[in-house]
Amino acid sequence: MEIIFDPAGAPMLLAFLIFLVTLVLVIWQPRGLGIGWSAMAGAAVALCAGVIHWADIPVVWHIVWNATATFIAVIVISLLLDEAGFFEWAALHVARWGGGRGRVLFALLVLLGAAVSAVFANDGAALILTPIVMAMLVALGFSPGATLAFVMAAGFIADTASLPLVVSNLVNIVSADFFQIGFGRYAAVMVPVALVSVGASLVLLLAYFRRAVPVTYPLDRLKAPAEAVRDRATFLAGWWVLAALLVGFFGLEPLGVPVSAVAAVAAVALLIVAARGHRIQTMKVLRGAPWQIVLFSLGMYLVVYGLRNAGLTGYLTGLFDRFAAHGVWGAALGTGVTTAVLSSVMNNMPTVLVGALSIDASQATGAVKEAMIYANIIGCDLGPKLTPIGSLATLLWLHVLARKGVRISWGYYFKVGVILTLPVLLITLAALAVRVTL
Repeated sequence: MEIIFDPAGAPMLLAFLIFLVTLVLVIWQPRGLGIGWSAMAGAAVALCAGVIHWADIPVVWHIVWNATATFIAVIVISLLLDEAGFFEWAALHVARWGGGRGRVLFALLVLLGAAVSAVFANDGAALILTPIVMAMLVALGFSPGATLAFVMAAGFIADTASLPLVVSNLVNIVSADFFQIGFGRYAAVMVPVALVSVGASLVLLLAYFRRAVPVTYPLDRLKAPAEAVRDRATFLAGWWVLAALLVGFFGLEPLGVPVSAVAAVAAVALLIVAARGHRIQTMKVLRGAPWQIVLFSLGMYLVVYGLRNAGLTGYLTGLFDRFAAHGVWGAALGTGVTTAVLSSVMNNMPTVLVGALSIDASQATGAVKEAMIYANIIGCDLGPKLTPIGSLATLLWLHVLARKGVRISWGYYFKVGVILTLPVLLITLAALAVRVTL
């Protein structure tokens, strides 16, 4: 049999191998290697191999700089408020509102997680709120099974509720920047869709974990919410900063002010207040910020751009055009499910750019293209819940839980992820189709 070598396929194979190795290093993090260094190493190899070119670097940087800076600023605000006791204060109030009824507490904590995710991004909700909830459940004497139910719910809602605002997820910022979607326009489309996603998530979480959640819990074991506040000045300033943040996003962004500038000013203001109080170690907070995400965003997206140069987006564009031929519903469901599956196996950060590049090159126009853009975001926000490797936040969340004695096997996570994520994903995409049609 004669073997015919197709030179046209060589660049694609090389680009895919570089991407695969880079992704493995990012997930595995051998010897504590930072995700940023792994991604930059992959970009360097891609550059040397000719998969990407020097001219691609400013193009990719233009795509990621605003998203990355905004994300870091929002996380810094989250960390400062966490040190001040803001989130523990909120969780204790919610626990008291539950009135000693277990399922009411479960529902209220899910809604609290949704609110935190919407304003402070999914990473902030998953990584900051989860340990607080765990500590509170231990104080209430909850069983390991009940604790696991609450923890899984907190991790799940952090992603399924990260749709409403541009700043709710790094994926959202990247896509909004790429397609030049304003903060107000984005919210107008996605807030109602996000409400459907949160509602569907809450119903499914309550149904799935109903037997694990205790009927009652002792209110007298809860400490007073005021006791959770460790820096009153920062705590109070946090409310003003959050109000100013939202006003700035909606009011200044239409005037051409980047969301990263608004978020940075808010973060600096809160840092100044915290530093003057001398109760929060501000330098420790700054060191704890995800600075590696800057290198990761640039490096990983350069590697992904190599896939685009090799023709991967061409294949996806053809698939998306077939979805678009079936109108808004076909575009929304087809694009959303495709990017969700891709996110679950190749991580949502690379997927959102691959999806955006493919949509941009498609023949779709008008409402159909709009449906594809937002479906790509939904797929990349919710798809990571299907597997433990779908997002870096999930991997870090699992690591944090393991350090606190709660080990979740990949098999259990996958089972729960598939059962809960697929219905929520389809319901949310259907809500998007209805919203875009209206």
